[in-house]
Amino acid sequence: MNKNKNRSSKWITLIIVVLILVFAGIIVTSYLGIGGPKSSAGSGSGRPAAGGGVQAGGGQAGSRNATVIRATPVVLGTIENSVVINGDVLTRTLVSIFPTMAGKVIEMRLQVGDRVSQGQTVAMVDPSRPGEVYSHSPVTSTISGTVLQAPVSPGDTVTTGTAVYVVGNLESLIVETFVPERFSTAVRMNLNAQVSFEAMPGERFDAVISEISPVLDPASRTLRIRLRFQGRIDPRIRAGMFATVNLVTNSHTNIPVIPRGSVINTYGSWIVFVVNKNNIAERRVISLGLESEELVEVTGGIENGELVVSAGQNFLSDGDLVRVVD
Repeated sequence: MNKNKNRSSKWITLIIVVLILVFAGIIVTSYLGIGGPKSSAGSGSGRPAAGGGVQAGGGQAGSRNATVIRATPVVLGTIENSVVINGDVLTRTLVSIFPTMAGKVIEMRLQVGDRVSQGQTVAMVDPSRPGEVYSHSPVTSTISGTVLQAPVSPGDTVTTGTAVYVVGNLESLIVETFVPERFSTAVRMNLNAQVSFEAMPGERFDAVISEISPVLDPASRTLRIRLRFQGRIDPRIRAGMFATVNLVTNSHTNIPVIPRGSVINTYGSWIVFVVNKNNIAERRVISLGLESEELVEVTGGIENGELVVSAGQNFLSDGDLVRVVD
């Protein structure tokens, strides 16, 4: 009887010891499972590098905290302000040819498009009156050029004030246009411009202002100007063409420029974010000069060569960690 009781007590004790060991193993395993990652996070390669960057070889938590941006260096460039206006292509020299005597036109020797030389006889006029006979009077051209108009025909009666031909020099074309009053103060001689035509899409031709009217038209409040083409005139350009003139009213060269989209207007101030060598975004207040469609001139606040945030800057605050992508 006593032997059976002793055996039962031993088994109960053994079972209790085994259960205690099992529970202890579970507790130790749970502790190591939870504590292990914590230790790894505290001492692994994902720790922020000195200076605010993220060390290589992991660090997903650090990279999630960095704002992804694009950056553009401040460079020296050229900015031009311009105004776009419409104009017409004209011949620089346009002369009407008149007879020296009144009478009836008996001969027209040229047609529209024909070349003519200075002093060449272009028509004959009979100045005879009823009962009188006079020698035929020649009409001579006063300039060399191309016949643009022939307003009369043989048989017409003309006076000394009737134009027989209109002759122009097509080798010397100009563009005439009218500048609105608000831009008139920027107009000056030899100001650069670019001319384009619907007949030649995508092509631009250099020109400069060669003539400026001394007064504005009181009806239209515009200033008449004329431009001459630089270099040899393209033979495709013809008098009478409709021209689009891009007139450069102001130009600055060799100045710091940044993309226009990188600038933010905050309470009347212009600001940008600059990326320093530790990949930290720094808020800068800047001063602007001339502007174009894509660039702005910076007159103060940043230096040439600094990296300016050009995309993603609207989500930044001063001191934020950033990651620059191409």
